[in-house]
Amino acid sequence: MSAEVRAVAELRRQGRTLEGYAATFGTETRIANFTEVIRAGAFASSLSTRSDILAMVDHDRTRVLGRTRTGTLELREDDKGLAFRLDVPDTQAGNDVLALAERGDLGGMSFGFNPVDERWDGRKRELRTVDLREISVVSAWPAYEGTSVMARFMMPRAALAKRYLETL
Repeated sequence: MSAEVRAVAELRRQGRTLEGYAATFGTETRIANFTEVIRAGAFASSLSTRSDILAMVDHDRTRVLGRTRTGTLELREDDKGLAFRLDVPDTQAGNDVLALAERGDLGGMSFGFNPVDERWDGRKRELRTVDLREISVVSAWPAYEGTSVMARFMMPRAALAKRYLETL
């Protein structure tokens, strides 16, 4: 069975670290001919039992940004959703993602999963437990509308002063 993917959530940049939410709980979205919502706790089992979850660009296995096994990707659930912290590598893929995050050009976050426990009510699907495989930074449109990508970063003092002087 191939993993399903969903694009959602928000993203912030802190130096070479990205953080935000790869999924949010309780938000309905339209997927093909049905709506879907993620229940709080849906990722808990994966986070406690899966030995390795990847962070990628656009679900592309050739553009790995980090992984839980090495500690370059940290994942946790909170009241809002699936929070992440990613130490972005100094690679072409990593540098591209950071540049796009700084400009605000990224589409959002996404996640790849296999459903473990789901409830259907007509054309509405509730994801109760999923086998999380990966999270991805997506460059296009997230599946869950209303999500955002934000870039926050620390600008060196010299660059900040230069930017100010250019406004005079």
